[in-house]
Amino acid sequence: MNLLQSLQFAVRGVAANKMRSVLTMSGIIIGVASVIILVAVGTGASAAATESLSSLGSDTLTITPGADDREAGDIGPPDGGGPGGGGAADLSGTGPEIDGGTDVRTAELTLQDAEALLDPELAPDVASVAPVVTANAVTATYRGESHPIGTMIGSTPSYLVNSDDTVQAGAVLTDTDYAARSRFALVGPTVARNLAGGDGLALLGEVVQLGGVSYQVVGILTEKGSDGPGGDQDDRVIAPLTAVQDTLTGYGPLSSISVKVGASEAVDAATAQVTAILDTRHRTGTGTSDFTIFSATQILEAVGEITGLLTVMLGAIAGISLVVGGIGVMNIMLVTVTERTREIGIRKAVGAQRSDVVGQFLLEAVILSISGGLIGIAIGVGVGSLEVAGFQLIVAPSSVVLAFVVSVAIGLFFGIYPANKAAKLRPIDALRHE
Repeated sequence: MNLLQSLQFAVRGVAANKMRSVLTMSGIIIGVASVIILVAVGTGASAAATESLSSLGSDTLTITPGADDREAGDIGPPDGGGPGGGGAADLSGTGPEIDGGTDVRTAELTLQDAEALLDPELAPDVASVAPVVTANAVTATYRGESHPIGTMIGSTPSYLVNSDDTVQAGAVLTDTDYAARSRFALVGPTVARNLAGGDGLALLGEVVQLGGVSYQVVGILTEKGSDGPGGDQDDRVIAPLTAVQDTLTGYGPLSSISVKVGASEAVDAATAQVTAILDTRHRTGTGTSDFTIFSATQILEAVGEITGLLTVMLGAIAGISLVVGGIGVMNIMLVTVTERTREIGIRKAVGAQRSDVVGQFLLEAVILSISGGLIGIAIGVGVGSLEVAGFQLIVAPSSVVLAFVVSVAIGLFFGIYPANKAAKLRPIDALRHE
């Protein structure tokens, strides 16, 4: 008997009991669909997290005063008002103390530190530098409306470039504004909407009170989202550092320094250059730096590892249902062999070879698995293309291929035993079976 004839017999066998075949395939359908959908959830969550974190600037370094004393596993930036961040630094001049061996001094960053990082010879991979101060507990008021600002930032025009910020309406801050100590402000969408209502654009050009001091809103920042590790990235106000020092923070040390790296692949080199410059200026040795350098790349790498592990775990959990489906296929095929014992005996009595019987029943198992796999793929791809819980699921082509290959393998693996059992039946015993 050739392959085509075996296939015809197998199709007839599957079609002989349609309901049972459908129920048998359901295990494979659920398993394949589950693998594709759960992997799509993991892939989509990873992509959403990466997109959110990328808004921090993967080629931006944030330098904060004090040694990095975060515990292993922490993946957030230290407090200190990094790009888009919500942390507020200690501006009292009594920050963390550093024991230099012969003296104890306060760890702090200064404008002179920021200027030193612009040295093209000592830091060739540094593209721009922005000193940052953050003011605590600042409330914005406008025409009877008030809103406690998440982050009040004072910096230079370079800050927008460093933090990948743009203005959706109005103008950006300029070097002239910085030098003139102009009380101009760029307002985040969350602040603008809370003060002016609607889309917040009505606040453009208006004068608002920031901590009781009048500032003119010259621009509305482009929305960045509210699910980043720094909280609501749109709940902030950016103003010239000189004006913020004049009116809100005084002239203490900086909260942080934002550094834009010339190229993404040069982040490590720039980090080393910045470390060397600041260690020299602060007279600290290797391993005893009184500052911390943070890059969003660190979070991206950590999140990538976590979401990758999560995706594998989800896929493995879904894979269990595939195995259960395979066991269902074997169970039904064993029942089929028992029901069709007399048919097997007749076929062997008229000359069917052992390989013919094995091929027929093995093909039946594979047909059930492949059919279930194809239906499962259709369902998995359909559901995996939806948007769930605020992020888009992403179907991974590899999961589709893997799920289909596994479904075929399950048909072969779990079909071998019933097929061999059928082939081993002696014709005389099979013909006696009722």
